Amino acid sequence: MQDAERDAWLRLKLTPGVGDATARKLLAAFGLPIDLFAKPRAALAAVTGSKLAERLRVEPEGWRELCERTRAWLAGDASRHLLTLGDADYPAELLQIEDPPLLLYLEGELNALRHPLRLAMVGSRNPTPQGTDHARQFARTLVEAGACIVSGLALGIDGAAHEGALEAGGCTLAVVGTGLDQVYPKKHQALARRIAEQGLLISEYPLGTPPLAPNFPRRNRIISGLSQGVLVVEAALQSGSLITARQAAEQGREVFAIPGSIHAPQSRGCHALIRQGAKLVESAQDILEELQASPGGLPAGADREAAAADNQPTDDPLLQALGYEPSGLDALQARCGLDTATLQARLLELEFDGRVARLAGGLYQRRASG
Repeated sequence: MQDAERDAWLRLKLTPGVGDATARKLLAAFGLPIDLFAKPRAALAAVTGSKLAERLRVEPEGWRELCERTRAWLAGDASRHLLTLGDADYPAELLQIEDPPLLLYLEGELNALRHPLRLAMVGSRNPTPQGTDHARQFARTLVEAGACIVSGLALGIDGAAHEGALEAGGCTLAVVGTGLDQVYPKKHQALARRIAEQGLLISEYPLGTPPLAPNFPRRNRIISGLSQGVLVVEAALQSGSLITARQAAEQGREVFAIPGSIHAPQSRGCHALIRQGAKLVESAQDILEELQASPGGLPAGADREAAAADNQPTDDPLLQALGYEPSGLDALQARCGLDTATLQARLLELEFDGRVARLAGGLYQRRASG
């Protein structure tokens, strides 16, 4: 893309009052932005009204600085790209949604956009230890089966899903709510670098855009739009993950949810989705079969072996007493008959082994791998 053409796209995006829907109307009427900015005010007013036509005739504040910043950012690394609605590489899946982004800033492996099977994984920013385990394990198994994981780089389930995909040596896409010259949350700076090396970072927001609250629900339509299905791992009833699930359903994508404890607030959103028609999933194979992506099952039976291992009885009486529901010390003592000191010592040992997680409020929960 020539500099003048790219600058015209940035000017259109930056013009106050011209959202993506209005921009698409202008593009449909006049062609490329570089052409529409050459049109007389009267022609623009016929499409947008006189007020917006006047704004289109004036350079937006900060536009030239953004052009220079974008030019320098693109020149700084060959893995950086700026796609527009008019580019051949623009994802066809996003063209099918109601509100496709006007621009996409990308950093990483561009071919990841053409991966044949992409699944979004979203969920709570404050998951239970079991939820974090589920996100990692599902992402790892799905990647081993040939999928690419799409998520939002947020704390909690998003981060665990990206980590699981990377650990399996596979592809992951992170759709963020800031400019790509920033990382939010800062805790995920190292994770973002790994994703840029092994997958792809994606944003519709101009460079320099800070983490503004309205941007994150809006970016969710891109997460679901790029995917064939969305898996909600854990979500409270007011979770932003339910926005992603709703948008996925509206876009004609499959919606999956992992059930959880009836006592965990992070499970209530998943249970609500299941009541509304989302598919209840217990293994990655459930998802692959629904998407008709793996007629013969998972390679090497990886998911079936993992499921079988989880269902094997344990000889540890404390794990049997604990089950998979969060439990307090008093309830555990009543079930297993151990004195307080012995029980606490055994729980600490199991926690160090990664078989039990300590929760808030003095509760303990068995991990699936335990």
